[in-house]
Amino acid sequence: MGYIFAPTGHVQSRIALVTGAGSGIGRATAAGLLDDGFVVVLAGRRAEPLQTLAEEAAAHGREALAVPTDVTDPASVQALFDTIERTYGRLDVVFNNAGVNAPAVPVDELPLEKWFNAINTNVTGVFLCARAAFALMRRQSPQGGRIINNGSISAHAPRPFTAPYTASKHAVTGLTKALALDGRAFDIVASQIDVGNALTELSERMTRGVLQANGTVAPEPMMPAVHVANAVRHIAALPLDVNVLTMTVMASSMPFVGRG
Repeated sequence: MGYIFAPTGHVQSRIALVTGAGSGIGRATAAGLLDDGFVVVLAGRRAEPLQTLAEEAAAHGREALAVPTDVTDPASVQALFDTIERTYGRLDVVFNNAGVNAPAVPVDELPLEKWFNAINTNVTGVFLCARAAFALMRRQSPQGGRIINNGSISAHAPRPFTAPYTASKHAVTGLTKALALDGRAFDIVASQIDVGNALTELSERMTRGVLQANGTVAPEPMMPAVHVANAVRHIAALPLDVNVLTMTVMASSMPFVGRG
């Protein structure tokens, strides 16, 4: 999917990092930040979609740097941030977007490797990127920056058979609040966007039916992923003395309020 880039209108660029930038919410957010004048570092496991977006950006006078990265691998994350510091000298915004789900099965039937994959990606991956971002934002001049974490409505209420994903997103909430507190002395702020039913390649199946709390299977309303991207863009544009700590962006009629 291609994106239509708006005319350039910014003189001074800030540096942003988007993980999971190759598709879905990450790709839409990276494109939006590019439109807002950011130089965007594109991180993800698959090199080809990252490079494609970087080339699209260059064709429209934008700058994006594709850096294939596995957020679950400390060495890979360190290499990513070494590249950012070596290339740009600073980082102003990071959107920790990379995440995975697990099979919707009773918890006693869940293969342990699926649990570890969800926790390693959704929690440890976010932690590793936030930790490296915090370090760079703390030592750069001027000091400070913004860390935005992709949460979920599962951080508030689970779906049936989603123990790994739900636990991981609760953990992200705790991490976001801890970062927001610990960053005060360094002008580092942290936010979390809890997403409900953004339509992506991975979530398209939900339009055909999702297991509900009462045991039925029903299709659910979805929203374009660009609305999540626009929420990230809004938070990214705020001065560092203002923060949106948590935000829920959801399809209005999805079964969340009143779920169960």
